[in-house]
Amino acid sequence: RLSCIRNNVWLACCGVISAGLAVLSSFGLMLFCGVPFVVTVANAPFLILGVGVDDMFIMIASWEQSSRKKEKADVKSRLAETYAEAALSVTITTLTDVLAFFIGTWTAFPSVRSFCLYTGTAFVFCYLYTITFFGAIIVLNHKNEQENRHWLTCLPVGVDEDQAEKSCLYNACCIGSCSRQSSQPEGEHPMSIFFKKYYGPFFTNKWIKLLVVLLYGAYLGGSIYGCTQMKEGINLRNLASDDSYVIPYYDDDDKYFSAYGPRVMVVITESVDYWNETVNLGIENCTQNLE
Repeated sequence: RLSCIRNNVWLACCGVISAGLAVLSSFGLMLFCGVPFVVTVANAPFLILGVGVDDMFIMIASWEQSSRKKEKADVKSRLAETYAEAALSVTITTLTDVLAFFIGTWTAFPSVRSFCLYTGTAFVFCYLYTITFFGAIIVLNHKNEQENRHWLTCLPVGVDEDQAEKSCLYNACCIGSCSRQSSQPEGEHPMSIFFKKYYGPFFTNKWIKLLVVLLYGAYLGGSIYGCTQMKEGINLRNLASDDSYVIPYYDDDDKYFSAYGPRVMVVITESVDYWNETVNLGIENCTQNLE
């Protein structure tokens, strides 16, 4: 928005901060409990940021909807309406994410177990901060808008005779809008209008619903077939980048030595005098006997 009052810059920043606080709280709690920190855990903040920003948009959209449903309602009623609409969606998505990651803690791999513990706990904190911290930020932002305060300085802005003669850029940055008028509540978002008037009626058509069912059935059938073709194991070649120097090694190994089966290695656990010719002959004889 080209408005120094309703651009919601601080609201967006606080939504990101909310996700960051969830990451810090989760990492701090897990480290305090002695859960080992592995390299894969470093990817968890990106997952939490995505979910936190998604919850932020849900909360803001519900808040905007409440303003259209109850134009003269007080802040408490609007916030209650917002939580009634948004909290259900946020809660369900959080429960499914937390359940999925906590189930992952049953794995036998310690690194995966640590990653799931850190990430699952971070989702819990993200949910708590969204319904507490971010809800309060929405109310504070609404009060600033009602009082026509600048988003950065939080000082009241308005229109007077001198300001009315200023440029459009000055009015947008210091008054609230380019039209030299105080900021007014916005109407329904164009995206909401699109989904309500066009997308929704399009998908409620009986032929479109039949097509969607057929497409989903084909997708489900393909997914089931793909699951039956899965094979357990991992190819080390796929773990390296395409330009890695180990790629030719794996290609040559598969080309020339795949017919010989797995390699057998002999490990000597004791201290051996490799400089002694007799010892070297004994090791060589042992290797030949194994072959």
